[in-house]
Parts: sequence; C-alpha cells; structure tokens
Amino acid sequence: MTHAPTAAPGLLSRALADARSPRVPRTVPYLPERAFPWGEPGPHPAGAGAGVDLDRVLRLSLAAPRNAGGRLRPVASAGALHPVRAHLLVGPGCSLPPGRYAYDPRAHRCHPRGRAPADAPPGAVVVLTVTAARTVAHYGHRAWPLLLLDAGHAAAALALAAAPGDVRVSLDADGEELAAAAGLPRAAERRTRWTGVEPELPLAAIWLRSADALAPSTAPLTAWAALPCAADPLPQPGAGDNAPTCELASARSLLTYLAAGTDPTWRPAARPAPVTDETLRTRRSAALSDLAHPPAPDLLARVLATAVGARPDGPAWAAAVGGDAPGLLTTAARLASGDARPTLAHWAAGQQWVGTAGAVLVAHGCPAEAPPSLIRSSHLAAGYAAGVAQAHATALGLRSRPIGSWLQADLGAALGDAPGQDWIVHGLALAGPADPSVPAPPPLPGKEERP
Repeated sequence: MTHAPTAAPGLLSRALADARSPRVPRTVPYLPERAFPWGEPGPHPAGAGAGVDLDRVLRLSLAAPRNAGGRLRPVASAGALHPVRAHLLVGPGCSLPPGRYAYDPRAHRCHPRGRAPADAPPGAVVVLTVTAARTVAHYGHRAWPLLLLDAGHAAAALALAAAPGDVRVSLDADGEELAAAAGLPRAAERRTRWTGVEPELPLAAIWLRSADALAPSTAPLTAWAALPCAADPLPQPGAGDNAPTCELASARSLLTYLAAGTDPTWRPAARPAPVTDETLRTRRSAALSDLAHPPAPDLLARVLATAVGARPDGPAWAAAVGGDAPGLLTTAARLASGDARPTLAHWAAGQQWVGTAGAVLVAHGCPAEAPPSLIRSSHLAAGYAAGVAQAHATALGLRSRPIGSWLQADLGAALGDAPGQDWIVHGLALAGPADPSVPAPPPLPGKEERP
C-alpha cells in the first residue's frame, strides 16, 4: 500500500483556510466541457442474464436525463460542470461481460477498456474520478472541496440506485490502488503516459456485489490492481496545450495528496424506505423561487435523521429553521435559539436566498488543522449524506437544493465554542410544497454560488 506523498508543513491547512476565506476567485473565460475521451460509445450496459443490472443502476444514478440539455442534475453540480466520471470493473454475474469499462453518461453507454482478471470477484466495482479543470476555472481556489462534495453525491446516487441489493461504499480507498484497479495512470505517470488528456483523480468506489457469489471477496480491488494499465483515452483538443495554472496544479496536487489512504473500508449502503426508482428518476435541485415554504416539522425531522444516519462516520448535521420557534436543531437537541438562516446566507458565499429558505440542513465539523484523512472523509461523507437526504426529501414531497460554497462558516465559534474547530462544509436547503393560504417570503436577491 502506498503512503501519503510528502507535503510542505501547513500546505494543506493553508489551502483549506484559503478555500474558506472570502477571497473572490479570479475571473477566467468559460471552459467548455471536453468530449468523452474514449472515442465512440461502446455497448449498452443492459445485457443478457441475471445478476447486477448495470443498465438500471447507471440510468438511475449518473445518466444524463433526457430533454434536460445535458445537465447531470441528479449529481450535485448545479453548475452543470460534470466533474465526476465512472469506471466500471465488471466481474461475473453482471449485465455486461467481464472487463474494464468507461461510462459515458450522455450516451448511456460503456466503452470497453480492457479485460477482467481471471479471479475477478463477482459483481462490479465502480471507481469514481474527478477532472478538475472546469471546476477550477469557475471556482478557482475554492474548487477542490467542491470536487470532493460532488464525488460524494455521485457515490450516493450510485448506492441509492443499486439498493436494495448488496452495496458497499468506500470513501477512504487509496487513490493509487483505485487508479491501478481502474487501469488509470498512477500519479507519477499522469504527465508522461497521458499526454494531451485531462488527468482523472480517483476518490471513491462503490462495490455492487453479486448475489450469486458464494464467498464474496473482502478485497474487490486487489485482482484488478494487479492488471496492467488499460487502454489509453484519445487526446482531447486543448487539454495539453498549456501548462496548468497554479490553481489547477494546486487542486490536482491537493486531491492526490488527500486520496492517499490505507486498506479501504467498505460500508453497507441502504435506501430510505420511501425512495423508489421513480424518485431517483425525477429528483432535481429546486429553483430558488421554490425554496421559501417551510417543510412540515415531522418531514424535516425525517430528512435530518437520514442525513445523520447515511454516514455516521461523517460530519454532524443540524437544521436551521425560522417561524414561531426559530433555532438550530439536531435530532436530539436544540443547539441555539433564534433564526440562523440570515447568518448562513452570509456564510454561503453571500447567497441571500438561503436566508429565506424553508429550512437549511448543514454538515459541520472538519477543524482548521484537520489531518488529510479527516478533510477527505468530511467532504466526501457530507456530499454522500446530502445526496441520500435529497432523495429522501424528494420522496416525501419536499423541494431541495445542495449548497456547496461556505466561507468563514465557523459554526463552533458562532455558538461560543473554540474557534477553528467546527466548520460548515456542506448544506441542503429544504422547502415544503406551496400552500396558497400561507404567503411565502419573497426570495432575497443575490448571485447564486454553485453547487
């Protein structure tokens, strides 16, 4: 197993402080999405035989919705930046023949990238990677935490679509092992092996275990990592024309550093009882104008409990509510009285609409001097939990929208605790359906930060 690459003392904590600072990202030209890098789309993920239905899983999770202008809205990035990619490691017992594949979400097709090992475990492993250039072009120094949140949302989307089957999720697998298993270059080889192609940075994996397995393996990546690197992608116009900007190089370096881990932990995934396939097909982030009506207290409590339970190893969750009894609530207690939503709006990069949202769920923790493993897990787990909570909210008839940008959001200090120990890392705005008899407050003006 690899060890974490050497980093200058304090480099990570300075980068985290900078991402949380009010410094405004520099304005750069819009960076369009690059073409799918593995040529023409390959086979449809549907196939003959029983086992893991990859067509259903991918269609309900990562596939671009039809007639949606190509926006991958079930995944968190409301700005349609699409940083997350999926590589499928398919063993026996799946709807695709065994082998490595790259998934094209726009065409809903899988492109073959190589053979499977003879001892491939039954089922499929999906390795999630991110490409950083478009997100960095939009968010600058704030981009790398948002890439972690997006990867967490994508992991949740896959896990929800695969449930109620035997699903395991790893948010701490070593990035070098993930790269080797997916047939991608390791960090030291990216510049020389994949010239003219935007690097993909592995961050998480979802294991869809086959029910036909008599003795399921506990190390699903090992056999795949022993294979040589898979087929290379096609060069992408513009991807290798110039040296990366300092911000892009920094984001890639930080994510590579954060992805260094040990033996992966595979945690079981579950789908909240009300969530159906139709829920997953129809869930979308709500328009800002649809987020002002308070959700019913019992429904809010259910969604909050889902966020807390989705990743018990992740950050804590609380809900800010207004109305007759405003406050900041947990599943067990009231953290504070008074309306916290205006303060949250200020912290959410000045998104003033947050101040009139029906309720705002916030994930908090991740101290300023947190070690790399905690920074990675806090953001991936927060994105994962928000994705599960958003699906549950949809099933309950609530509207929702993730809030990814949080600046100077030191919740612990605001509550009178030691500063720098308890920061907001993610959020989810919730609202109930419009009640004609109860006028909603008008949405406040303000530029939306995405996701």
